[in-house]
Amino acid sequence: MRFRLNFSAFTRSAKSKFSVPVSAPRDYTMATAEDGFGDLPIYNLDPKFAGFKDHFSYRMKKYLEQKHSIEKYEGGLEEFSKGYLKFGINTENDATVYREWAPAAKDAQLIGDFNNWNGSGHRMTKDNFGVWSIRISHVNGKPAIPHNSKVKFRFHRGDGLWVDRVPAWIRYATFDASKFGAPYDGVHWDPPTGERYVFKHPRPRKPDAPRIYEAHVGMSGEKPEVSTYREFADNVLPRIKANNYNTVQLMAIMEHSYYASFGYHVTNFFAVSSRSGTPEDLKYLVDKAHSLGLRVLMDVVHSHASSNMTDGLNGYDVGQNTQESYFHTGERGYHKLWDSRLFNYANWEVLRYLLSNLRYWMDEFMFDGFRFDGVTSMLYNHHGINMSFAGNYKEYFGLDTDVDAVVYMMLANHLMHKILPEATVVAEDVSGMPVLCRSVDEGGVGFDYRLAMAIPDRWIDYLKNKDDLEWSMSAIAHTLTNRRYTEKCIAYAESHDQSIVGDKTMAFLLMDKEMYTGMSDLQPASPTIDRGIALQKMIHFITMALGGDGYLNFMGNEFGHPEWIDFPREGNNWSYDKCRRQWSLSDIDHLRYKYMNAFDQAMNALDDKFSFLSSSKQIVSDMNEEKKIIVFERGDLVFVFNFHPSKTYDGYKVGCDLPGKYKVALDSDALMFGGHGRVAHDNDHFTSPEGVPGVPETNFNNRPNSFKVLSPPRTCVAYYRVEEKAEKPKDEGAASWGKAAPGYIDVEATRVKDAADGDATSGSKKASTGGDSSKKGINFVFGSPDKDNK
Repeated sequence: MRFRLNFSAFTRSAKSKFSVPVSAPRDYTMATAEDGFGDLPIYNLDPKFAGFKDHFSYRMKKYLEQKHSIEKYEGGLEEFSKGYLKFGINTENDATVYREWAPAAKDAQLIGDFNNWNGSGHRMTKDNFGVWSIRISHVNGKPAIPHNSKVKFRFHRGDGLWVDRVPAWIRYATFDASKFGAPYDGVHWDPPTGERYVFKHPRPRKPDAPRIYEAHVGMSGEKPEVSTYREFADNVLPRIKANNYNTVQLMAIMEHSYYASFGYHVTNFFAVSSRSGTPEDLKYLVDKAHSLGLRVLMDVVHSHASSNMTDGLNGYDVGQNTQESYFHTGERGYHKLWDSRLFNYANWEVLRYLLSNLRYWMDEFMFDGFRFDGVTSMLYNHHGINMSFAGNYKEYFGLDTDVDAVVYMMLANHLMHKILPEATVVAEDVSGMPVLCRSVDEGGVGFDYRLAMAIPDRWIDYLKNKDDLEWSMSAIAHTLTNRRYTEKCIAYAESHDQSIVGDKTMAFLLMDKEMYTGMSDLQPASPTIDRGIALQKMIHFITMALGGDGYLNFMGNEFGHPEWIDFPREGNNWSYDKCRRQWSLSDIDHLRYKYMNAFDQAMNALDDKFSFLSSSKQIVSDMNEEKKIIVFERGDLVFVFNFHPSKTYDGYKVGCDLPGKYKVALDSDALMFGGHGRVAHDNDHFTSPEGVPGVPETNFNNRPNSFKVLSPPRTCVAYYRVEEKAEKPKDEGAASWGKAAPGYIDVEATRVKDAADGDATSGSKKASTGGDSSKKGINFVFGSPDKDNK
C-alpha cells in the first residue's frame, strides 16, 4: 500500500463571504539572468513574496542555467526528452542498439533469450559519460533480438561479482506467475507493424473544469482477480462516461513488482504494468476513452523509486557516489517512511530519464497529462516528515526547500505544456506551497492544479469524532474555501487514500455494518441508512460545488461502495477479496446504491449545464451555526445546504446576486436520489430587493436580493435563475424526478417556520415523481439560464 505522511496543511485564508476574482492572464516575458529577477510577475500576486526575492531569484537562475545547458549540449528540452529513442533497446537502420547509463559498472554484457543468456559474445563498450552500448546487426533482415523476448543487463560491480538487472529503460517486464516471488525479466517490446495498436481518435479538448474519475485498472473488475486494460476499457469506461465525468485518472500504470504498493513503489518506469496486459492493450484503453470524449491522466511517481534491487532501478546502485547514480547517497537518498529511494534531481542523466519518461507516456500512449504523486516529498529536504505547515512563508522558501527538485518540476511542466499546450498536470502537495500552480514563465513551478488535501481530513474528523450537531458550518465553509485563489485546486471528499485498508470509505464510515443488511429498497430505511445516504450526497456535493476548480472521485465511491480496499499481501493470506469493485450493487434495482450513483450523475450533469466549477464567482453568504445551514453562490447557481439532522425550515431566506425568478436545478431529496420528495420542483421563487442599492452593508447577508425556500433536514438544493422572457407555461424547472420506492417513509422532522421571514414564496412539501432511476446514464434535464427546458 501507499504510506501517507502524517501532516496537514494550512494555506492563506480567503474571506468566504466575497468572491475573489482570479487575475486575468497576461503575456509575460521570461526575466533574464542579468536583471536579477526583480520583476517576476508572481510578485504582483502577493506582496509577501517580495521578502523572498533572493530565494525566487536563486531557483529561477538555476532553472534557466539548467535549461540553457540542455539547449547547448542536447539541442533543447524537446530533443533531450526523447531519451527513450536513444537509451534502452532501439532499432537504428539495420541494427539493434542498446544503451544503458551505468558509470559504476566495470564491465557489461547484454543477455537474454536471443543468446541463451550467455553474454560473452555481446560485451558492451563504455563512453566518457558512463554510457554502455552495443550494436547488434540484423540477421537476414530481421532483428537479432526478437519482439517479446526476455533480456537483462549484466554488469560487473567491481568487487568480483556480476549482477543481472532489468534494463532501466525497458518498456515491458514480466514474471513467472506460477513461482512465488519470481523475479522480473525485461521484455523487448517491438511488435511488427501489423500488431501495433494505431490510435484512431484525437485527444478531447481540455475542459474548463476537470471532473476526474480516479481508477485502478487491476481492481476494477467484479471478480477477485486482476482486471485487464481491455476489460476496463470495455466495461468501466462506459460507466464513467454515463456518470458525466470528463477525465479519467489511472493509477498503477508503471510497473511495480509489489502489487500491494498500489503502484507507488515503481520498479520499471517505462514499462506498462504487465499484470493487466500489454502496451498495446493500454493504448486501446486510452483510445477508447478518447472516443468517449474522456481525457486520460496518468498517476506518475517521480518522487521516489522502489528499493527493490532485483527488479528495479535501485539495482543500479552498487555503492557509487551520488554523481554516478540515479539516487542520493546515505540518509538523503532513502525515505524512511516509504522504504524507497530518492532521486538526485541535479544529475544530468536523472533529468534525461525522468523528462523522457513523461514524454514517452504522452507521445507513445497519448496520455493527456499527469497527476504527480508525492510532490511534498520532492519540494523539501525534510520530505514533510513530522512537519505541520502553518502557512508561514519561511516554511516554503528557505534552506529546507530542495531547489534541485523544484527546478526539475519547472523543467517538466515547461516541457509538457510546450509539447501539449492543453496538458493537465496536477500536484499532490499537502504543504500548500505558494506559486506551485503558477506558470514557470511567471516564476511559479508550473502545475495546473493542486489537490485540496485538507478537505477529506475535515470530513473524516467530523464523521469519526463529532456528533452531527457539533459540526461547525463556518469551519466546513472555511476548509472548502481556504485556498489561494490565484492557483487552482481539485477538490475531493475521498480518494483512494481514504479507502485503503486501515481506513473506510465515506459510505462505510456513515453506515458501517448496516450496509450489509439495510440497503434493500424493499424495506424501510433505518435511521442509520437514511442519514448515511443523505450525508453521502451532501458531503460530495458541497465539496464539489465549493471546494475547488475541479472535482475528483475514486472508483466506486460515487455509489457508496462498501468496505475498504485491501490488496493481496501476506497479512491477508494474499486475498483478492477486497481488491475489486462490486458494480452490480449500483445496477440492482432494489438496492439503494443506485440512489447515490444517480445523484453523482446529476452533480456532474449540473456542472455540464451551468459550468459552476470553472466560475470564479464564489460567495458564501450564510453560515448559520444554530440552524446548521450553509448558503452560497457559485457561478449562476444558488446552493442551500441544511445539515441539521431533524429541522425543516419553511420560508428560509436566501440571499442572491441577481433579481428575478429562481427554480430548483438539483435536489438531493428527490425520490430518485433516495430522498423523501419534500421539495416541490414546480414552485417559482421570486426575489425581493434588500437594502439600499449600492450599499452592501444594508443588504441581506451582503446580498442585494433574496428569495425564500423550503429546506428539509439533511438536504441540499441548487437553484437557477430563470429568464422571464423565455418562460413557458407549467414549466417544472429541474423536472419532477424520481419514483416512489416501496417502503417509502418520511423522516421524523421538526417543521420550523422562520418567524422573521414568513413562508410566502417557500417551496411546499410535494413528493417528486418520474422515470426509472435504475438506468445507467440518465439524461438529466436542467432548466437553462437562457430559457426553461421542458
